[in-house]
Amino acid sequence: MSDNTDIDETTGIPAPEGASELIDTDYEIGQDNIETQIGPVGLDIHNPVFLISGLSVVVFVIYALLAPQQAADFFGWLRPTLTSTFDGFFLSAANIFVLFCLVLVVSPYGSVRLGGAEATPDYGYAGWFAMLFAAGMGIGLMFFGVLEPAYYFGTPWGDEPLGAVRPFTEDGALIPENVDAARRMALAATSYHWALHPWAIYAIVALALALFSYNKGLPLSIRSAFYPILGERVWGWWGHTIDIVAVFATLFGLATSLGLGAQQANAGLEYVYGIPSNVTVQVILIIGITAVALVSVLRGLDGGVKVLSEINMIVAIALLLFVLFTAGAVGIFVDFGKTLAAYAQELIPLSNPFGREDDGYREGWTAFYWAWWISWSPFVGMFIARVSRGRTVREFITCVLIIPSVVCIFWMAVFGGTAINDMIANVDASAVKANVIDAYKPELSLFAMLDGLPLAAITSTVGIVLVIVFFVTSSDSGSLVIDTITAGGKIDAPVPQRVFWCTFEGLVAIVLLIGGGLGSLQAMVISTGLPFTVVLLVMCWCIFKGLMQEHKHI
Repeated sequence: MSDNTDIDETTGIPAPEGASELIDTDYEIGQDNIETQIGPVGLDIHNPVFLISGLSVVVFVIYALLAPQQAADFFGWLRPTLTSTFDGFFLSAANIFVLFCLVLVVSPYGSVRLGGAEATPDYGYAGWFAMLFAAGMGIGLMFFGVLEPAYYFGTPWGDEPLGAVRPFTEDGALIPENVDAARRMALAATSYHWALHPWAIYAIVALALALFSYNKGLPLSIRSAFYPILGERVWGWWGHTIDIVAVFATLFGLATSLGLGAQQANAGLEYVYGIPSNVTVQVILIIGITAVALVSVLRGLDGGVKVLSEINMIVAIALLLFVLFTAGAVGIFVDFGKTLAAYAQELIPLSNPFGREDDGYREGWTAFYWAWWISWSPFVGMFIARVSRGRTVREFITCVLIIPSVVCIFWMAVFGGTAINDMIANVDASAVKANVIDAYKPELSLFAMLDGLPLAAITSTVGIVLVIVFFVTSSDSGSLVIDTITAGGKIDAPVPQRVFWCTFEGLVAIVLLIGGGLGSLQAMVISTGLPFTVVLLVMCWCIFKGLMQEHKHI
């Protein structure tokens, strides 16, 4: 942290430096909290946010453990119902978020500095980007980096984006004249899910939290962003409801990622070392990794998350460079350029929520992704806000929106492009085609791609380690964020509260895996992402009003 930052010892939130318009409110951070001691354990919890959300999560875990089949049947019905009903709403909302961010970049409000006119950044660019990527999309990039481009390229079950052509006949033979068009659309459709739209969602939540906490002096909590329209009512049940929805969205968004990570790590262990892939092993993995995350929790933000994030980014970059150069760097760079062009050209058609016939892609993939990113947004947004003090709004949005989008597209071009090349060159012997197209085993896609490159056993082991450490980082970061919300905006609440949330993140992932696997994970993330989408749309207006007042004051 910067030496010149004036820390409020009661809340842990830095005071604004230089010109900034504080909101005049009688509310004191933590005034509704319950402070108590249970044996050696000290608690400082917000009443009623912690009690309602905590008890609800405990009840959910107990129900799913006692009635796993009933839970599995319910989740199996819930996911397709929500995606087919609300796909247009999710797509329209995501488009609004992107446009809002781009308008802020070019507007005069982009000059507002988060933390006050004289604030300086708490972290350098290297540490900032490392934490942003590790918390934001680590597990997702590892799981979907090969799967999604390869799947769209083969499109065997009617999920063709925008009705793209297929490169394979019904019996699996290659159709050479369709290859280029199929590759182009596969990489463009994948980039659509990992570039501007998700990062715009994250940027909006992060900007709202940073602005109303660091510039306006309000608690670092989701409810604070709604002060411009709710006023003092934001400290009552309106605010309680907003924060409780944010806790549920964050918890189930994290559980989905942790469940995917456990499935992929288990698949890699089976692929490389013969360890059976089943729910029992995945539960053991979640328990073990949650235990490691608890150690990171005890070490704190700088000693835990920051160190793990930087180590993980170094290893991830090393794996990226290995795939890039062993698979043919020149060809991949050409693919990257073509992918950027294809993404730019197809962005508007892919964003169109109406009059389309590619239901499999739009409902099964895009609607799920937007709900997932929105569920993750309280977690990633608050985490980005915590490490982004001192940046101007323009610098903040540019770095959070544009640069990560380009890096994600490059990642997909390297991993996805290599997988597609393998399917083209080895139609009958491709491990990628066998595990993604012929038999859909999504958790094996990364290891199938690495199997076609040198040192497959070593790189697959590195891939497993990356998934596990991303898992630990997400669990630790997520418990930090949920604890901040349920502690009334305090960022220095007692560690046992973070231990509670870290533990129950793992338990929720376990019960969802037991109660239906991937489908259950996706169903819960969509059901919690839906109401939080409405919260984000209102948040955009609140940000605009807050920036307008701040810019006028300065």
